[in-house]
Amino acid sequence: MNSVRFFLLVISTFLFLSCFEDADDNGAFASEINDFVWKGMNAAYLYKEEVNDLSNNRFSDSQEYATYLNSYEYPEELFESLIFDRQNIDKFSVIVDNYVEFEQYLSGTSISNGLNYGLSYVPNSNNEIFGFVRYVNEGSSADLAKVKRGDIFRGVNGVSLSIDNYTSLLSQNIYTLNFANYLNNDTEDISDDIIEFNNINTELQKVPLVKNPVHHSSIINSTNGKIGYLMYNQFVSNYDDYLESIFSEYKSNSVDEIILDLRYNPGGSINSALLLASLITGQFENEIFNYEQWNSEIQSYWINNDPEYLVNRFLSLESSLNLSRVFILTTRSSASASELIINCLKPYIDVVHIGTTTYGKYQASVTLYDSENFSNQNINPSHNYAIQPLVLKTLNVVGVTDYFNGISPNYEFEERVYSMGEIGDLNEPMLNFTIGLINSRAKIYTQPETLSLIDDNFKFEFLKREMYIEDKEIKIDYEN
Repeated sequence: MNSVRFFLLVISTFLFLSCFEDADDNGAFASEINDFVWKGMNAAYLYKEEVNDLSNNRFSDSQEYATYLNSYEYPEELFESLIFDRQNIDKFSVIVDNYVEFEQYLSGTSISNGLNYGLSYVPNSNNEIFGFVRYVNEGSSADLAKVKRGDIFRGVNGVSLSIDNYTSLLSQNIYTLNFANYLNNDTEDISDDIIEFNNINTELQKVPLVKNPVHHSSIINSTNGKIGYLMYNQFVSNYDDYLESIFSEYKSNSVDEIILDLRYNPGGSINSALLLASLITGQFENEIFNYEQWNSEIQSYWINNDPEYLVNRFLSLESSLNLSRVFILTTRSSASASELIINCLKPYIDVVHIGTTTYGKYQASVTLYDSENFSNQNINPSHNYAIQPLVLKTLNVVGVTDYFNGISPNYEFEERVYSMGEIGDLNEPMLNFTIGLINSRAKIYTQPETLSLIDDNFKFEFLKREMYIEDKEIKIDYEN
């Protein structure tokens, strides 16, 4: 698959920055890291026009610029001051102080105990919360401790979880989980449900962990043919070849349908999303998968010089299945590149969406380093900071974007935390329901009352629910 090359041209409107290129102007006055943060945001940030301090004419001279930068003691403070509407619009741009660890995360390695969970309020409480294990990464601390899907926990280190303390308790590198039993009293009514501690306590430790995003892959023999079932939990380009090999197996076994399980997938690489969409289809080679919309300065440049740069097209792959229908499973934790797959396949094939409404993330980011062109070549060796700002919005071929409130399913189906089932088992409730749809035998389903998701383990990840573009060459040209 050809990598996308990102050329960020800073044209004549950025001429004012040349006055800051002299080392004498910056060295003694302006913070070196703050200088990188501001210039990176000024060059690429999607919401640049909404932030007055990122205006091209914000500073009259180098001294004013240096004074501005030095007014922020920490780069994180400057970065946050440049974010547009953090609570509602840009929840996702991040700054990191160790880009080496950050790059490892993007390649599928992170500091983790392997516990993947959701969090909800304890029934009849608006303060106490509990966790439920969705799956465990193989070889992790949680796996070695025999924690499993469906386990319930109510405390950490002997302290009951609450809406006020769960962030600090679960962000620790080493902690003891205090498990509990969920008693539903054999009724559909959650108001009489009880979650009580069971005296089972397990210590977990976060360590560098390589996470295979393919959690489960199988071929299911059904009455109407063969179904390929894939639970894919992160779009990681390092595993693209592995993903192709799975679809090659599907193809050699004449798979008729695909169930793509993205219910715990927070997103990741756009390149990998394009690859997956092309593997599911194949008949749309070179057709438009999605458009990109950058800030107005970058957008205008490419429209006037090379409009094709703003387009991603379906790929030609030997393992493509040429399907006209796909079944996609989601929860509220499904975000960004997971939503991209749904949004961009809809104009072309029948997307049967099952589960709950997705998160609502349609913007993408890119990693900017402190180098002459913001690439990962010749990086300033004096620090390890990098920024990951939102730089573009994604639109499908008919222009659909801005799904702030997520994408709603065709069939509402929410997991019950006390009967989650085993992933890949034909009796696992959501998979079983989907197989029934394929075989035209699904019963009329009425969604029982369930507990709303408050948060999940992605809160503690580098990018949370991010979608990003990779392999970028960033070139800055200042016209003189």
